[in-house]
Amino acid sequence: MTVSFRNTGGTAVRSGTVTFGTHIIGALGIDWATIESSEDLPAPIAAGAKKDKTWTVCVDAWRVPLGMHIETQDVSVHWE
Repeated sequence: MTVSFRNTGGTAVRSGTVTFGTHIIGALGIDWATIESSEDLPAPIAAGAKKDKTWTVCVDAWRVPLGMHIETQDVSVHWE
């Protein structure tokens, strides 16, 4: 998953965390569970700058039974 971060503030972002919510979706489209995973932000991000970062989001195979699939639908960021 590739995420673009744009710092629209007046000071640099020095650190932070990005959290992904990966949903386990059944064959009929029912959302059975959400698995969260967190990674460090690609800091520092200067004021007015943009930075792209790519992560591989994984879910244990036993959590995704045959006929189901995963979708990373939620991304949240906490920065300092």
